[in-house]
Amino acid sequence: MPAASPRKLLFVCSQNKWRSLTAERLFDGHPHYEARSAGTEPGARVRVTAGHLGWAEAVFVMERRHADRLREKFAAELVGKPLVVLRILDKYRFEDPALVALLWEKLAAHLGAGSNSKQV
Repeated sequence: MPAASPRKLLFVCSQNKWRSLTAERLFDGHPHYEARSAGTEPGARVRVTAGHLGWAEAVFVMERRHADRLREKFAAELVGKPLVVLRILDKYRFEDPALVALLWEKLAAHLGAGSNSKQV
């Protein structure tokens, strides 16, 4: 019996430099999840595209405005996919320990306790 393929998660914030990129990094090498990240703004490190949303099985955004922008621009690509607003404000730096802890806390409700198997 073949192993189940990893669940594909997309994390979105404004610039894809701190919050969403930190979330993506949490899942590096995770056996059950594959993660990517992108930003909604023109100057984002990686700007979200229809391709990102087509790839993802679940989309997590940091703020409601990110969800609004995705729904406005990519309504068709979001049909049938969970779009979760994590409500994490833009006040953390990349891989800030407080951000990492908050992400694990918020994601546990959506991914289950086993998602955090990499946390020390």
